[in-house]
Amino acid sequence: MKAPYISTQAALNRRHFLKGVGSCVALPLLDAMCPAFRARAASAAVPRFIAMNASLGFHAEFFFPEKTGENYAMTPYLDKLKDHRKDFTVFSGLSHPNQNGNNGHASGMTWLTSAQRPGLAGFKNTISLDQLIARQLRGKTRVPYLALSTRGASLSWTANGVQIPSQTSPAKLFKQLFISGTEAEVAETMRELKRGRSILDTVLGDANKLQKSLGHRDQEKLDEYFSSVRDLEASIQQSEQWETKTKPEVDAQQPKDVDDKTDVMARQRLMYEMIALALQTDSTRTVTFDLGSMNAVPSNLKGVKTDWHNLSHHGKDENKIEELSIIEAAEFVAFNEFLTRLKGVQEADGNLLDHTSILFGSNLGNASSHSWKNLPIIVAGGDINMARM
Repeated sequence: MKAPYISTQAALNRRHFLKGVGSCVALPLLDAMCPAFRARAASAAVPRFIAMNASLGFHAEFFFPEKTGENYAMTPYLDKLKDHRKDFTVFSGLSHPNQNGNNGHASGMTWLTSAQRPGLAGFKNTISLDQLIARQLRGKTRVPYLALSTRGASLSWTANGVQIPSQTSPAKLFKQLFISGTEAEVAETMRELKRGRSILDTVLGDANKLQKSLGHRDQEKLDEYFSSVRDLEASIQQSEQWETKTKPEVDAQQPKDVDDKTDVMARQRLMYEMIALALQTDSTRTVTFDLGSMNAVPSNLKGVKTDWHNLSHHGKDENKIEELSIIEAAEFVAFNEFLTRLKGVQEADGNLLDHTSILFGSNLGNASSHSWKNLPIIVAGGDINMARM
């Protein structure tokens, strides 16, 4: 029996890539990537999490199988994922309680928070699932989380119920993750970060003095404020630490954003590519992605002539359902391509899909009636025993 190899040299960068003409392949986890005299077992691949929401739902009859168990018959939408049948599980009957809000789409605000009665009087959102994860991973990656969207919506909320703005530009995201600034730019960024810290120090000092003279309710409000400031302070400190570290190199050009705002599938695909790169380089480990919707006709989808939102309110009109299914099937094709991309990246004892838990679904079970019950939910990846309904 051979003794295990343990590297005695400096550890090979975990973000090292093999480069070829027009391509880039991430290396699998090698013994040389472990620090000297450190056992391989201590360097298992890290887990990631992605949540992706289709805010106009999916037509239930084309999504949910009729029977449960491992041998369920594939539906028209799930058939688009047949290459990964063993990598995902379909859930039915799920919903958060009391999601009747101030409008039919308000449940999108609480898909990852489960707060009740969204948008109505007295409503206050809570922290979203991705932000709970990001808190635990604070400082481990260059970017603590990514909140992404094709059209500006966001699934991410702070502990104080404030919606976190989303990034809609793959080009800007690529620059943030992979393009290093000049020495002068880095120095200027560091000055701005230090200035931000000095302002926060002053604000916290003044707030501490004020708190002693306030009533109980005001003190609670001030505690929430303290929490927000401390989170911001921690974020600034992390930014300072990462600003001087070299960004990972990828053999890919900065993408060009899709100018056509109605080409939703091109926008989804480009953002999927950026998510895969971000995970592959361990730039972040938690991502939210709002897939987008619109009151317009999606372009470059043959057979679609009616605006998407109108189609989602089909009222069981067969012609509208036929058009709607073209859009929704295209979303499953793009999702299948994303799963394939992750599965093709080998690392540690498996692949990137094995180490990424993906929540894919919608906050609406029936967009035509704005029902927030029986949500279409898929959980994929994560090296879990899947292939069930």
